[in-house]
Amino acid sequence: MNCKLGNALSDRVQLNKENNVMVNYDRNLGTKQKALRINLDRRIYGSFAEIGAGQDVAANFFKSGGASGTIAKTISAYDMAFSDAIYGEEESGRYVVEARLMKMLTREYKLLNVRLTEMASERTFFAFADTVAALNYQKNNDPHGWIGLRFQLEPNGEPNDVVIHVRMKDNDNVLQQQALGVIGVNLMYGCFYYNAQPEILLQSLMDDLSSDRIEIDMIRFRGPDFKGVDDRLMSLHLVKNGFTNAALFGPDGNVMQPSEAFYKKHIVAVRGRFRPVTNVSLDMIKTGLKQFEAEPDVDDDKVVLLAELTLKNLQAGGEQINERDFLDRVDILCSLGHTVLISNFHEYYRLVQYLCGFTKLRMGLILGMPNLDYIFEEKHYTNISGGILSAFSTLFAPKIKLYLHPMLNADGEIVTTKEFTPPSHLKGLFQYLQDNDKFADIKNYDKELLKINTDAVLKLIQSGESGWEELVPSVVSKLVKGNCLFGYPCEVTPA
Repeated sequence: MNCKLGNALSDRVQLNKENNVMVNYDRNLGTKQKALRINLDRRIYGSFAEIGAGQDVAANFFKSGGASGTIAKTISAYDMAFSDAIYGEEESGRYVVEARLMKMLTREYKLLNVRLTEMASERTFFAFADTVAALNYQKNNDPHGWIGLRFQLEPNGEPNDVVIHVRMKDNDNVLQQQALGVIGVNLMYGCFYYNAQPEILLQSLMDDLSSDRIEIDMIRFRGPDFKGVDDRLMSLHLVKNGFTNAALFGPDGNVMQPSEAFYKKHIVAVRGRFRPVTNVSLDMIKTGLKQFEAEPDVDDDKVVLLAELTLKNLQAGGEQINERDFLDRVDILCSLGHTVLISNFHEYYRLVQYLCGFTKLRMGLILGMPNLDYIFEEKHYTNISGGILSAFSTLFAPKIKLYLHPMLNADGEIVTTKEFTPPSHLKGLFQYLQDNDKFADIKNYDKELLKINTDAVLKLIQSGESGWEELVPSVVSKLVKGNCLFGYPCEVTPA
């Protein structure tokens, strides 16, 4: 399936070239019009189960008219005790979690098939569910929610699931409820009418909304009608389209929700192009991680290692992102057991600010020495009030520490923080950070590996020359050769 959005996406019509399916996408179609079309489609029939923040998704279908032909049942197990009695208790004790959503979808969809067997040959069943924590009265909580749809595209067909996680940004409870009602209708409409092109389905989720009101930081597709969908590419599209600042997936390639993945965890982040991962980058990660775990307030059983790819690094000198190249890098990182973050955080302080929203425990950034020059360049902070001082107050927060891997200069000499010279007017700031243990040189590194140049390794790979295999981990070499990654001149035998 072609998952590339590109600039050719029209306002009304897209052609799914692989399946020769015409998808009519009108981004100006309103919420009421979408709900009405679903209500008038007599094939579609199902249930709504909504917990928290009102029941605005089902309400939109009632208000649009003709809902009796679409809605079998609506339920709101609002009280926690009643919710537990229906769906069972959660081990975590939390209610706004994916596990609760999946229990809701499973139960409600099963009930449709048990109670309405005589309709199964004529209708396509669905179960819509959401579990949400909207803004409380004190306005001191984190408004977010899980939203999902389980649905058939053919009578008696196997169901599909589309699940999203959202964060609400309106500073008013009623406005948040209204936004949830809109995105819920968008999800249902997209699943039934844009399923032939999931990238259009994804884009339509924000119809009648803006990123100032709601953020989608995770999406997952499952089912027979989405076999060709790669959730990692869909995560990339979330970031590219500005629906979220970052998306996360694990070593198994499955997308993850950051607040659950980072809950009560130490986070160690490594930013890079990873094109490809070389022995020197692997040495930097291993030695830096070991040094972080030796910190007195770190529980090494709670450490998450995060490999970050930014949109800027993925563009690599051009405006368009090569999706095949993106997946090549992800395959490499996942094969090494890394959790991967895609972000649009060009500055390090923005990455730290984002991660601090998920954990209060100690965090670390593992960097190569060239990045210290970048961090001390004031031109990166002209767009924020307070400039470099404001950025540094976030980047070097109390629980943050930088671990810097040495490099070789043009004369072949090793460069560490001892040799680093900041701009003269920032020397006092650098000394302050040094005195307060805000960064450390990585120790016990392999000096011989410092000679490896990633760009030179990439050129060897693309030219087909030998010798690069010894400069990368063995698993990377096997993947590059076996799958012709990064332009390696070979042919992949079709499965």
